[in-house]
Amino acid sequence: MPQMSLSDISKKMRDIDMAMLCTHTDGGAIAGRPMSNNRDVDYDGDSYYFTWEASRMVADIESDPKVSLTFQGKKAFSLAVEGMAEVIRDKKAFKKHWTDDLDNWFTDGIDTKGVAMIKVHADRLHYWNGEEDGEVKLKR
Repeated sequence: MPQMSLSDISKKMRDIDMAMLCTHTDGGAIAGRPMSNNRDVDYDGDSYYFTWEASRMVADIESDPKVSLTFQGKKAFSLAVEGMAEVIRDKKAFKKHWTDDLDNWFTDGIDTKGVAMIKVHADRLHYWNGEEDGEVKLKR
């Protein structure tokens, strides 16, 4: 099987809603938590997740922006992403990635006090597609 491209991976990701976002804590531990990508999966190497600004995850990212994401899809498709995260607090940026489902968590929409968006820019993707596996490296 030929190597998958970023476009191939994006197509596989369309049906995957949840990812595990892992950060490094100030004590050196790895902390993971499930995050919804809100079906925002026209994947170009950047992922967006909404959270509370006062969360441990935000503090971890501001201290050490290296993160990983893992995705489990259909038919034995798995994806591990390594990258750099940044915390975004700009409501204009929120609008590009906001979906109505987020109103269940953030009742005042993008105006909810304390909401933040995490952008993860991938450096490297490692995938498993059945018995085939491969890697895609992204340029910054």
